[in-house]
Amino acid sequence: MLNRYVVWRRALLVVLIVAAALFLLRLHQANGAEQPAESVAAGHRLAEAWCMECHAIGPIITGVKKVPPDFAAVADRPSTTTLSLKVFLKTSHPTMPNIIIGPSEADDLANYIMSLKRDY
Repeated sequence: MLNRYVVWRRALLVVLIVAAALFLLRLHQANGAEQPAESVAAGHRLAEAWCMECHAIGPIITGVKKVPPDFAAVADRPSTTTLSLKVFLKTSHPTMPNIIIGPSEADDLANYIMSLKRDY
């Protein structure tokens, strides 16, 4: 009886480990590893139209700390995910212009910003 209990316990542990590994893999992919090219291009056009006046919207310039931050620096923050960017873009902030961004525009901007994330 004890052997059967140990076998089931080990099997459950293996299933939990595999499920956790799959969850972490999915979480990594949700962090913006692959963005649709059309969405990234649309986000770049929106950034040029709405954001370029205050933010550097292209690749980061090393050694320059800028307020407001450039998009590449935002993408490189460990806490930045596509979802966190979408939430940020849909929330008003006192230091930013009050631009009304629709859901698809928020998706495109978030995808563009995450496309600037550097692989270390």
